[in-house]
Amino acid sequence: MTDENAKYSLRSRQQVNMATTNETNGSSPKPSPSSSTTRNPPYLPTPSETAILLAYPTLLIFGTLFSLLSPQTRAAPYDVAGHSHVASEAPSYFARKDNVFNTLFVKRGWAWISGAFAFFVATHPAFVAGAKRTRAVVRWALVTAWWVLVTQWCFGPAIIDRGFRFTGGKCEVAQEAVSEGTADKGEVFTAVACKAAGGRWSGGHDISGHVFLLVLGSYFLIQEVGWVVYRAGFAGGREERCVVMHDGAVKSAGVEAERGGAVVDERALGAGGKFALGVVALCGWMLLMTAIYFHTWFEKLTGLLVAGMAIYPVYILPRWMPALRALIGLPGI
Repeated sequence: MTDENAKYSLRSRQQVNMATTNETNGSSPKPSPSSSTTRNPPYLPTPSETAILLAYPTLLIFGTLFSLLSPQTRAAPYDVAGHSHVASEAPSYFARKDNVFNTLFVKRGWAWISGAFAFFVATHPAFVAGAKRTRAVVRWALVTAWWVLVTQWCFGPAIIDRGFRFTGGKCEVAQEAVSEGTADKGEVFTAVACKAAGGRWSGGHDISGHVFLLVLGSYFLIQEVGWVVYRAGFAGGREERCVVMHDGAVKSAGVEAERGGAVVDERALGAGGKFALGVVALCGWMLLMTAIYFHTWFEKLTGLLVAGMAIYPVYILPRWMPALRALIGLPGI
């Protein structure tokens, strides 16, 4: 055997001995930095959440383009003040404000969304722990408070009404009635009072309340239902969220789970989860119909942005603010 062969044989025996020693000690070679798992930044949505959030502007863009490219839709007369097509010549059943889905679902949208949430929380086994149920209700209360401020009441007129008047909008018939002394001054301040007085909103920028409601409500249900069943293993799901701990360390959100392992029954949607997903699907369909037949693109965009103003503080901000997370928690944790 030559000197070169002897050196090669010795090197091989040394490598075998090192591998045997590692197995005996129960150790393994350290993974390279490139093989380590990259954590999702706690101040940003997870990849799954990002995909869902991108679906909303995608629907709005598709609907807007469809309304511009469809000959039938472009040919139908549009009532600018009413933010819709003239009912008698509407290009589709869904282009009419009196369609059954608009009158029975969208107009009562928050009741449907709240009912679906309550049904899920009351029936799903993940909410056996009282603290988890309480925090879920707190998150619902925060999102509901934003819905009230934007669409119903904000220490007087709602934010949508205030924004409309701030940008130059007015209630034509009611304003004339006030000047003549036949109507109360308050009737010109809100859309509901204006309509009750026989008036019409004119001018100004009207934030799309439909887009706001459908985006906020559907994403609320996706968060509250989705994370509960997804992190329990539904459809092969796993915990993607990361949180900042009190000591500044960034860890998986699963470390704060109340139980070490997921109960098998938690993977099932159950009757409440299926009902909630049905409401989400209908929200998505009506959002598309709104994108095609109602409001201008800018009004739909502002409706989307105003909905996002509640999504981030309630569902993303607590991940990197431990004090806030202690109060409202995270869905599924």
